[in-house]
Amino acid sequence: MLNISNNKVSEYIDLKKFESGKEIFTKEYHKRFKIFLLVFSIALIIILFLPWTQNITSNGNVTTIKPNQRPQTIQSQIPGRIEEWFVQEGNIVKKGDTILRISEVKSDYFDKKLAERTDNQITAKSSSVAAYKSKVGALKNQISALKQERVLKLKQAKNKLIQTRLKVKTDSIDLVAAKIKADIAKTQFNRAVLLQQEGLKAVKDVEEKRAKLQEAEAKLISQENKFLSANNDVVISELSISTLNATYADKLAKAQSNLYTAQSSGYDTEVEVSKLETNLANYQKRNSLLFITAPQDGLINKTIKSGVGETFKEGEHLVNIMPTNYELAVEMYVRPIDLPLLHLDEKVRVQFDGWPAIVFSGWPNVSYGTYGAKVIAIENYSSKNGMYRVLLAPDKNEVMWPKDIRVGSGAKTIALLDDVPIWFEMWRQLNSFPPNFYQPNQGKNKKYQNKE
Repeated sequence: MLNISNNKVSEYIDLKKFESGKEIFTKEYHKRFKIFLLVFSIALIIILFLPWTQNITSNGNVTTIKPNQRPQTIQSQIPGRIEEWFVQEGNIVKKGDTILRISEVKSDYFDKKLAERTDNQITAKSSSVAAYKSKVGALKNQISALKQERVLKLKQAKNKLIQTRLKVKTDSIDLVAAKIKADIAKTQFNRAVLLQQEGLKAVKDVEEKRAKLQEAEAKLISQENKFLSANNDVVISELSISTLNATYADKLAKAQSNLYTAQSSGYDTEVEVSKLETNLANYQKRNSLLFITAPQDGLINKTIKSGVGETFKEGEHLVNIMPTNYELAVEMYVRPIDLPLLHLDEKVRVQFDGWPAIVFSGWPNVSYGTYGAKVIAIENYSSKNGMYRVLLAPDKNEVMWPKDIRVGSGAKTIALLDDVPIWFEMWRQLNSFPPNFYQPNQGKNKKYQNKE
């Protein structure tokens, strides 16, 4: 039985005569197995030549196409203290609905009448601006009056100067006449003295001539005095013109200085008014920020800050909200070696978590539970995981995605590439070659356009 010896029992005894020998040696057990192996080999060879769609499989998450449709948190622009909640988790809110009311925690804004008091300050400062404008107008009128008065005064002084100069001319003529008369009187006096010495004239005539001479000399001296006085009046008139110019220049400079001071004060007050108006607008805006409202229609997912009386800083997350209206998409991550094989508008199959599927990645036509999608965006830089993010949108030409899918749920994606035989794909996988470089026939350069 164990074939230890070279002597075989079957040479001496016919084992087929026995019942057990008939059951064992008269039946062909390997015939069916050989037929099975033959059929299986033929089927395997046929399968190896069947078409296989090369693909890129990846895991992803359900998201939305537009950034404003994704889950978001609501923050406060100012620090505060929670005073009252108007919603609870699970509530649906409309855009502008009040979510919670907060109060100030900074002492600079504790005054409830801060905006009203600031408005009163603006009113007072505005009145001051009006007063400065009136003062500027009055100073301008004063300067105009001073300029007009200076013109008239200078005209009067110049006329007086002309008069004095004419008087100097007149006095100079009179002085010449007085000199001539004095010379004549002296000549007559000398002649009378000679004639009196010769006995031709009486002493009385000489005395008369002496008196006339003295009178002529006195008139000459008086006329010289008048002439000098007239010259002095000319100098005084010229000095008066210079004095008028200096006086009115000083008055105008002082008035213009007051004008500039009033204008500067008015501008400073206008700046203060502008600052107060800015503060008032900030206070009013800050008061409106005491009520946190919904930025868009959505569902309150979670209240991050809870309770009443809890304080928070500006920018802290308070509430998580999910928009009501959104368009689903799937984000998948692919290896850098597979990135050149993906293009815009390329077809992709998606399997969502919670929707069981029998998936044959290479035979999409016999897969169940997968849904059509197409590539709408491809990132140009890698994510933190070292892979590239690709965004998929529903393919409108195929079955619509399930309505019960939630943003954030998992998904498996299969990007369909080139059709090759199965033996080629097995050979490629064993050698770790990349898939064939694939260019879609249609829409490879189209950009995704969102039609609202």
